[in-house]
Amino acid sequence: MIGKILNKTVPSGRCLVSTRYKHVLPDLPYDYNALEPVISAEIMQLHHQKHHATYVNNLNIAEEKSLDAIAKGDIREAVKLQPALKFNGGGHINHSIFWTNLSPHGGEPSGELLNQIKADFGSLENLQKQLSTSSISVQGSGWGWLGYCKDQKKLKISTCQNQDPLEPTTGLVPLFGIDVWEHAYYLQYKNVRPDYVHAIWKICNWKNVDERYQSAKQQ
Repeated sequence: MIGKILNKTVPSGRCLVSTRYKHVLPDLPYDYNALEPVISAEIMQLHHQKHHATYVNNLNIAEEKSLDAIAKGDIREAVKLQPALKFNGGGHINHSIFWTNLSPHGGEPSGELLNQIKADFGSLENLQKQLSTSSISVQGSGWGWLGYCKDQKKLKISTCQNQDPLEPTTGLVPLFGIDVWEHAYYLQYKNVRPDYVHAIWKICNWKNVDERYQSAKQQ
């Protein structure tokens, strides 16, 4: 889940009272220092408490303004708010996936997921090389993704600019993402993005990737 429902539409006499739900910052499934030395506690705390929290806050503001505009019939204002909804909504979606994609225990893919990786990339090493290269090559800010194509039943690599979410942008179901915004690594790796991208494989939560893969196959 990427948020908790705080309010919902409830019956009131003969009419319905419509209320809005608000997105909330999800808790991390580990301590801020759990991913060291790959990602420092300082980066994790700033990334989670400052950056992700800002996306959540701005998403709630943009949604409220958009709903108010629609209720007033002000479609122009509602349309003007779409970039803010996309950017902050994408930031919330992407980071909610990212935190669960990482684990201090790392691991390796196995079973059906590993077989799919071998079928689509030849080997785990080839997958890691291709996704790393794509992520490093993102111009400016964005994400590198391993996704699942439901139509072709294949794993694919894709990149997204800024905070564009993978599935609404490409149709691929996100399985594993690499955040290549500078705030994800600069305090520790400076401007050497390749070192960060290569290191992140050490903390890839393959159990989580496999769960997402199994779910995507059933959609």
